[in-house]
Amino acid sequence: MNTKQMDYIIETAKTLNLSRAAENLFISQPALSYQIKVIEEEVGFAIFDRVGKSIRLTPAGQQLVTSLQRISVDLQFAIEQAQNMGEIYTDSIKIGFASRSALYYLPQAMKLFEQMHPDVQIVPEIQAPNDSLTAFLHKELDLILLPKQEAQKLSNVVIHPLYISQIYLLCQQTDPLAQLDRVTAQDLAGRTLLVNGGSSQTLRQVQQRVLSTVPIHYFNSPTHDFTLIQVASDKAICLSPGYLNDHSGVFAWIPFDCPESFDLVLVSHQDQLNPALANLIALLQELYDQSKLNL
Repeated sequence: MNTKQMDYIIETAKTLNLSRAAENLFISQPALSYQIKVIEEEVGFAIFDRVGKSIRLTPAGQQLVTSLQRISVDLQFAIEQAQNMGEIYTDSIKIGFASRSALYYLPQAMKLFEQMHPDVQIVPEIQAPNDSLTAFLHKELDLILLPKQEAQKLSNVVIHPLYISQIYLLCQQTDPLAQLDRVTAQDLAGRTLLVNGGSSQTLRQVQQRVLSTVPIHYFNSPTHDFTLIQVASDKAICLSPGYLNDHSGVFAWIPFDCPESFDLVLVSHQDQLNPALANLIALLQELYDQSKLNL
């Protein structure tokens, strides 16, 4: 199946109407129907069921379309990055991390890095932690940000210390808790605490200790974005690692009294630590060493 045929399948799946799909693709309907038949013969299963003049995806077709959509996005990204390389750069460094705030100083590091290596492009890859780790293990990423305990499980890598992130109480700026210099578990009595969701094992440990020692309500949150909405609507408060703070000032982040913290490190492949990559790591380390932010 070539890329044009991928487009035929994806567009037809979007419209579930051969006439409209053919019009959107600027080909005739008979030509589109023929191409779909050729593709179905190639893959060995029906992608669409024909019901009178209507069509619908088969279960196998639905799975195929989902995969093709992901491949199409990845392919477009790869083409765009290759175009960038061809125009300006001779090499690239791909760095994976879970959220923009987790590498808050990356933009500054990129500016400084460009003065040292104008022909090397830095490509940020913001992905879910498991996706980043998989890409790194397949050597699709040159550098990845990880908790130290996770990095120590990997082999044939070099671990570069970066920063330690504390745990904070996240609430509205107008919340009475925002006036405290440091929040204890007892300060949370009677409040509603958002828990679980994408929380790490370390954060869940702190949450559970609070729930077991203080009279407090709790509410399950599936994601950090869901948590932010709940806090913004004054429905709850939460405990969060400092690396999720975007430092926009929208919310109050008050240090929480607990011994747990997050030791964040950069990880590179043992056999791929070239001078440019070493310089990028050194720049990030220097920026974090000099940081006055609450991390």
